[in-house]
Formats: sequence, C-alpha cells, structure tokens
Amino acid sequence: MHKVLTVCATALALLGAPAAQCASPPAHPLLAEWAGPYGGVPPFDKVRLALFKPAIEAGMAQQRREIAAICNNPAPPTFDNTVLAIERSGRALGRVSRLFWLWSGSLSTPPFQRLERELGPRFAAFGDEFNQNVALFRRVEAVYRSPEMATLNPEQQRLVWSYYTGFVKHGATLDAAQKKRVAAINQRLALLGTQFSQNMMADEERALVITSAAELAGLSPAEIDAAAAHAKTMKLRGQWAIANTRSSMEPFITHATRRDLREKGWRLWIMRGDNGDAHDNNRIVTETLLLRAERSRLMSFPSYAHWQLTDSMAGDPQKAMDLMLQVWRPAVQRLREQVAQMQALVDAERGGFKIQPWDFRYYAEKLRAASYNFDSAELTPYLQLDNIREAMFWAAGRLYGLRFERITDVPVFHPDMSTYKVLGADGQLVGLWYFDPYARAGKSSGAWMNSYRLQQRLAGDITPIVSNNSNFTHGKPGEPEFISWDDAVTMFHEFGHALHGLMSNVTYPSLASPNTLSDFGEFPSQLNEHWLPTPEVLSRLVDTAGRPLPPELVAKVRRAKVFDEPFAATEFLASAIVDMKLHLISGTPVDPRAFEKAALAELGMPPEIVMRHRIPQFGHIFSSENYAAGYYNYQWAAVLEHDAFAAFTEAGDVFDPAWAKRLRDTIYAVGNTIDPAQAFRNFRGRDPQVEALLRANGFLPTAAPAAPASAAGN
Repeated sequence: MHKVLTVCATALALLGAPAAQCASPPAHPLLAEWAGPYGGVPPFDKVRLALFKPAIEAGMAQQRREIAAICNNPAPPTFDNTVLAIERSGRALGRVSRLFWLWSGSLSTPPFQRLERELGPRFAAFGDEFNQNVALFRRVEAVYRSPEMATLNPEQQRLVWSYYTGFVKHGATLDAAQKKRVAAINQRLALLGTQFSQNMMADEERALVITSAAELAGLSPAEIDAAAAHAKTMKLRGQWAIANTRSSMEPFITHATRRDLREKGWRLWIMRGDNGDAHDNNRIVTETLLLRAERSRLMSFPSYAHWQLTDSMAGDPQKAMDLMLQVWRPAVQRLREQVAQMQALVDAERGGFKIQPWDFRYYAEKLRAASYNFDSAELTPYLQLDNIREAMFWAAGRLYGLRFERITDVPVFHPDMSTYKVLGADGQLVGLWYFDPYARAGKSSGAWMNSYRLQQRLAGDITPIVSNNSNFTHGKPGEPEFISWDDAVTMFHEFGHALHGLMSNVTYPSLASPNTLSDFGEFPSQLNEHWLPTPEVLSRLVDTAGRPLPPELVAKVRRAKVFDEPFAATEFLASAIVDMKLHLISGTPVDPRAFEKAALAELGMPPEIVMRHRIPQFGHIFSSENYAAGYYNYQWAAVLEHDAFAAFTEAGDVFDPAWAKRLRDTIYAVGNTIDPAQAFRNFRGRDPQVEALLRANGFLPTAAPAAPASAAGN
C-alpha cells in the first residue's frame, strides 16, 4: 500500500494522446514514431535537454491544428468525426511529453528543473486550452446527447462519456471570466507542484553521516554495505551514510541500537520540506489549498474534495471518510495495546523513557520477536533483490501465463536499468517491462510505475511498455543486494500496477489499463501483494548458498503478518484523513503545522507514531493533483483487494486457474471501458464486502458495514 503511481502527466490524460504511432512522422527525434524492435521503443538514446522545448512547442502546435480541424468540420458531430478524432489527436505531443515527465521523476538535474519550472505552467495552459474549447465541447456534447449513442458499442459509449465528463469537470461550462481565472489558477498550481517536488528532492539528497563503526550497531551486513556504498557516492572516505529515502531510513531506525542516532535519522526524514529554509514547502501548501478551493467554488462545488470525487467510486467525501474511520478505530485501539507492551519492554530494560516515534519501529521488532519468536532480520538472507524480481515473474507466470525474458537490444536512460520482453502463454509478445531499481541524485524518492506506452488497437495492435521504479541503495560490486520485507511488498505492489498495464485489452488508448477511476486504480496493485507471503512464492526465495526459506520461517512470517497491521493502518489513515480534511476546507488560509497538529489531536493520533506523510512532504497530494483528496484510494482499494483474494482462498488454491483467468478478463484487461463497480461484480459475482479486510487485519467489525462499491456511479 501507500506507494506512488505515475502513469502520465495530467495534461496528457486530458488530451487523450498516448498513442505511439503517427501516419506522418515528424522530423524531430522526440516527436517521431518510436522505431526499433517490439513495435518501437522509447528513444532514450536520442534525448537531449535542449530538444525538449522545441519538440513540445511543435507538438502543441500540431495538436492545435488537429483540434481546429475537428472544430471546423462542417459535418454534424458524430462519434467518428469528433470523439474518435480527438482520440487520434496529439500523438506526437504525447510521445515527447512522456519523455519529459519521465525525466522529471528520474533524471531531474538543476538545468532540467529550470526547464520544468518554465514548461510545467505551459502544459497546464495547454490543457486548459483544450478543456475550455467551446466549439470542441459542443461537438462532444452533441454526440453525448445524440441518438447515435444508443447505436455505439459499450466501449465507444464509455469513451464518449469519459470525454464529456472530463470537459464538464474541468470547466467547459464556465463563462469567459471564470475560464480565464481557472486557467490562471491551473498554471500557478503547476508551478507550485513543481517547486514542491523539487524542494522534496533537495531535502532527500541529504543523508545521516556516520563516522564510527560502533554507531552502526544493530544494522545487518547488507545495511552496512549499503551505507558504505552511499557514502562513496557522496565522496566520504572511511564513513557511512544513510540516504534520506524510505528504503534506507526506515531500516536504520528499525535496527540501529543507538537511540540518539535513531532520533537524528528520524528527524532528518520527517522534517523534509519543513525546515524553514529555501526548500520549505509550508507556504506552497497554503497557497495550493487556497487556489484549489477557489477553483472548486468557481465550478460550483462546496470544496475541492467534492470536486475531486465526482468521478470516483466513492463519489462523495463523506463515504470515503466513513470507510476510513471504520478501520481507524479498531486500528488505533490495537496500536495502543501494542505500545503498552513496548513500554513494558523499555521499563524492563530500565530505559527510563517513554516510547517516542524514533523508538516505535525498534521496539516493535523486539515485541514481534517476543510474541512470535520471529525477528525480521531472519528474513534478510532470503530477500535478495534479484530473487524477489524472479519470484514476481514466477507468480505472474503461474497466474496469467506470462513469461519475462531479459533483453539488451533497446536503449535505456541509465545504466542501472534492465529490460524484459513479456510473452504470453502462446509465445506472442505482450509488452515490455523496464526496471529502474536504484536511488540516485535527481530521482524522486519512493516507488512507482510508469506507462511509457499504453496498449490499444486504434492504430494497430499496439503493445504496452511499462516500468517499475524504486530507490534501493547499491551494495558491494559483484555481490547480491538485500532488501527489507517492506520493500519486497512494495515491489509486488508496483509490479501489480505493471501487470495491470501489460494485460490491458482495449481498443482506445484513453481507456487502457491502468487508466481507470482513481479509487479503483490501486486495487490490482494491492491485490498483487497477497501472493508474496504465499508458501509457493516464499519457497522460491533462497539465500546465497541456494537454500530455500525454511518452512518454519515461512510459518512465522504468516503468523506475524497481523502484528504489523495496526501500525500500518494507523500511519496511513492519519495521512489519508488529514488529506481529506485539508481539501474539505473552502477559502480559509491553512497553517500546515498548526492544522496537522490540531487534526491529529482531534483524531486521537497515538503520540508514539507520526502520519506516514507529514503535510510539507506529502508529495502524493501536493506535487500534483493525482492523489489530492484521494489518498483514501488505498483504503478503498483495500476493501476490494481483500475481498477479491478471498475468492482464491475460498477456492482452496491461491493460484486457482479459473479465478486467475476471471481476474485477468474482468479486472486487469478492461481498463476504464466499464464502470469499476460493475467490473468488480463481474469478477466476484456481487458487491465487495469490508469484512474480509477487517478479518485479515485482525480488526473485528464494529457494525454491519455497507460495501463501498455499492455507492459507485458515473
């Protein structure tokens, strides 16, 4: 859960322009059709910083001409001459834009950041130019309300609905003055989001420097090697450095025995964007919230949250909040019980202190070991990065018949990347998968999935190209690299997003997986996490001597799984609820520090932990609008994924082929061609039920719950 998903820039989603081929290829290398094997591949070897701006400007000019031709068509609006024509437009711009936003998240050098600050608002303005085009909207509306709609197939109807509702949501029905103000707001928000991300990136390039081997006490050999390797990248001789990324800092504050260093590392991590310096994000947050609220009022919505959820499964902020609070209460109760047990451990050691947030993970490890005779460090020798990747491949093969084969005949944008062709059970090409696993300067923190190219049949049988991206630290050259259990879960999660894209089977690229309603989009990825702790997958994880994970350790993993749920649910839900509360405010300036403190106090947040993403570093909701008033998506999807996985367990086989085929056909393949609530019904035979989530997490339901998906509607 709680991972970053990036599939495309907002502007591109509005333009509906992800197709990868064009009848008349432009001469510019970043605008041209993708050449090479596998139906064409991203031209990473041709990218130069100086090429971006002229290519983007030329791509925008080309799409303007395409849109003008649609608007000026004297024939009455039809699906073919209007909606389908829009869907075909902007392909060259889509290609260069995907490369531009990929550089933003993965290779963001200072020169690129300057360019991004210039072009980010340009993309926002171009999106508004599309959304506020009266003539274009009237043609789409005419098709939407025409008798022709009844003659279209369901996927075509969904495409028309998607464009029509997108126009309405983004201001097509506003008057001229309102449109002008919305456009100004969007351009300013684009710049603020870019600045927020760049400030985060600057703070994440700091590190906790360790000068003595004694200060490494408690860390595993793999963690020490990673710290030494990171110090070398910082040109620190004879020292160690803990990178200020989740993959490095969380293991450190979990295992380091030096309490003062745990606190120092914890503060470095949780104070990102909140240090009162040139990279402080608090002012950006305040302005962003005011602008979002103003724009929502212009759209006649009481708050940004109400506007954002108009095209979600939840449909209403209160339904999302109700679900979160239903899980919050038992999670906090269980967490407080665990804290009391941890405090007893501290007191038994004569520690003389109350559990603080920098102590929680450390003593959680001790409590888990005492309660389940299980130390997570026992897992480390079996969690080799390469083996986790191969286990993901194996599970996808067992479930969906996919086969991953390493290739070296395509360009990559960094030497750390590896590439694979994905074949189906019939040996036919399904798509390509790129893997970019390591942290580096200029790369966003966290883990995410990118769609380089969406599947479609509109311009031929176009196969998808996807990537998974992480921030692990390099180990010693030539030696295997080990990751934490949480990182292994994250890999399966992000791979679930990749599988969603790879198994898409639609006609129109705008509707291709993983594009779907926001609170449904995390369902396939979170569902994929369930196969990591299965005996079949765990047995494939071996140590450096080739010995498989022992069955008794597998059993411990499964028994201890529920132990972590109260903490995971509480830290996540604190962020998700605060996100929703922030975006329910309309027009009142927010002091982020004061708001965070007051909101958590009102919730009854246990003081021994902090929210997973504090407001000044909450990139999900302030770097862009993808998850704003939408961080609840992960909790909404959790109901779906636990209920869906229960279908496999009830069948007596977590790799049951009939359920796997049904999952692929009704969920992964359909993208946004169908109402997600109906898609789930097609898979499960009914609406989802929250009991499976509460049962799996060890939380007893407090009342008969309503299934969230039953509130869905378009």
